[in-house]
Amino acid sequence: MAVSKPPLTATLTWLGDLKFRAATSRTSIILDSDSTAGPSPPEAVAMALAGCMAIDVADIVLTGRHPLASLEARIAGDRREDPPRRFVRFTLTFMVGGAVPEHAIQRAIDLSREKYCSVWHSLREDIELETRFEVTTAA
Repeated sequence: MAVSKPPLTATLTWLGDLKFRAATSRTSIILDSDSTAGPSPPEAVAMALAGCMAIDVADIVLTGRHPLASLEARIAGDRREDPPRRFVRFTLTFMVGGAVPEHAIQRAIDLSREKYCSVWHSLREDIELETRFEVTTAA
């Protein structure tokens, strides 16, 4: 397996309590166990999955020259009750605005899930992922 890019690196710096500044060479966020100064680590994982797939879907739909007017991704993640409180299921719903054919949206979601979304492919294989979409066309 060939590796084409250098490894992703980040530095986490303790800010006190259960807060850390997580920084790469280009950007940073605050991770907060209490979810007040920033997302908790599990929230960040869920947002990363939704963001990865949403970016893929937008890119694929736009590359297909479909009239995408808006796109919103909503994610819900179910976690185990007992430690480790890992994710066991995600439901990801895409709210699509514009006259984008349903088959184009489904194809974009499928391509993201099966081929392109590195976040999804980095998670455990036994996590369930349900995807849905709704299309609203401008009047």
